[in-house]
Amino acid sequence: MRQTLLTILLLVTLFPFQDAAAAARSEAPSDLEPDSGSVVCPPGVYAAAPVDCLPLGPSEYLTQVAGTGIPYPILPLPAYSPDPGLNDLPYHYFKVTDAGAPLYTSLEAAAANQPSSQVLPPSNYLYVSYQGEALPVGQDAFYQLRSGYWIRAEGGRLGLFDPPFQGLLFSSQPRYSFGWVLETVKSRSAPGLNAPESGNTWYRYNVVQIYDTQTVDNITWNLVAPGEWLDARHVAGVDPHTTPPEGVTASRWIEVNLFEQTLSVYEDNRLIFATLLASGVEPFWTRPGAFQIYQKVVVGPMSGFTEADRSDYYYLEDVPWTMYFDDKRALHGAYWHNGFGYPRSHGCVNLSIGDSHWLYDWANEGDTVYVYDPSGQTPTDASSYGAGAP
Repeated sequence: MRQTLLTILLLVTLFPFQDAAAAARSEAPSDLEPDSGSVVCPPGVYAAAPVDCLPLGPSEYLTQVAGTGIPYPILPLPAYSPDPGLNDLPYHYFKVTDAGAPLYTSLEAAAANQPSSQVLPPSNYLYVSYQGEALPVGQDAFYQLRSGYWIRAEGGRLGLFDPPFQGLLFSSQPRYSFGWVLETVKSRSAPGLNAPESGNTWYRYNVVQIYDTQTVDNITWNLVAPGEWLDARHVAGVDPHTTPPEGVTASRWIEVNLFEQTLSVYEDNRLIFATLLASGVEPFWTRPGAFQIYQKVVVGPMSGFTEADRSDYYYLEDVPWTMYFDDKRALHGAYWHNGFGYPRSHGCVNLSIGDSHWLYDWANEGDTVYVYDPSGQTPTDASSYGAGAP
C-alpha cells in the first residue's frame, strides 16, 4: 500500500514538469528570454526565423533586401570592357560649315580662288576626312582631303569623343537584366514620383543591374540597388535570353531593340556583347524584321537625301565599319555624334567607333540582324519605309 502511494505521488510530481518542457519546446526562443543577452545570428538571409539565434541587425536588413529580389551576396555583372584600341581610327574629320563649300584641285587653285566644278552643297551634315594640318594660303588656310581636293578651313575640326563610349563583353550569361543610365538622375527609395529621393545620383553611361520592375502611375520603375529605384525612361535596358527570337534559325545573331535603343550579340545561344545604339528617328524609322548582313565595308562615304527639297541632304566621308542588312540601312560607326541611347539616324543603326569595330570583326556576311520594338510603336507596314540612310 505504501509503495502504491509513493508511485502515484511520483507521477503527479513529474507531469507538471513534462507539460512545462513541452510548452517550452513550442515557444520561440525570443519568448523564453529577452533579446538582451541573446545570441544574434551571423549576417545572412533567413527565410524562416532560426531557433538558436536572433536574425537581427545585418541579418534583418539582408533578409529584407532579399525579399525585394536582390541576392546576397550581391554578385557583379559578369562583364568587362572591350579593347580600348578598337576606338582608334587613322582618319581626321572636319565639319564643313552649314552653307556648303567649294573644293579646289590644288593649293594654287585655292590661292587663285578657282574652285573646281565639285562643290559640297549646303547641309547640316557635311563631314570630310582630311590628312595633315591646315596649310596657310594668304589670309586663308586649307585642308587637303583624302580624296585629293583642298577645302577652306572654315568650320571646325572634329575631335573624337573622350572618353569614347564602349559596350560590354560577357564572360557568362547575366543572371539579371541590366542597362545603361542615359542621363544624370537621382534615384528614389521606392517606385513612384512621390517617393523620397534615396540621396544617390546616377550619371550617363553608369551600368546598372535591374532586379525588379514595377509600374506606378503609368511609369515603369527599375530597382537597381537596395532601396534605389530609377525611372525606366532614364535606363536603356537589356533582357538577356538563351533562345533565338522568331525568325532566327542560327545560334548566333545580332539583336536590335528599338524601344530600349540597345544592341545585343548572341553566340551559341549566349549573350556575349551588348551596347547602346542610335536608330532611325520618325519618320525615318529603322524597319523591324529579321535580316541578313549582305555586305561589309571597312570604310567608305555615305551621302544622299530623302526629302524632295533635299533639305535633309548629308555627306559623310570615311564612315567606318559598315555592315549593310536592309537595303541602305546598315550597322556602322558614327563619329559625328555621341547620342547613343536615343534615336537620331535616317534609318541606320549608329554605333560608337569602338563598338562598330568590335561588331565588324565578329560578324559575318549572312549573319542575322533581328530588329524589333517590344513597345509596338514602330510601324511594321513596308509602305512606311524607303531605302534608309545613315
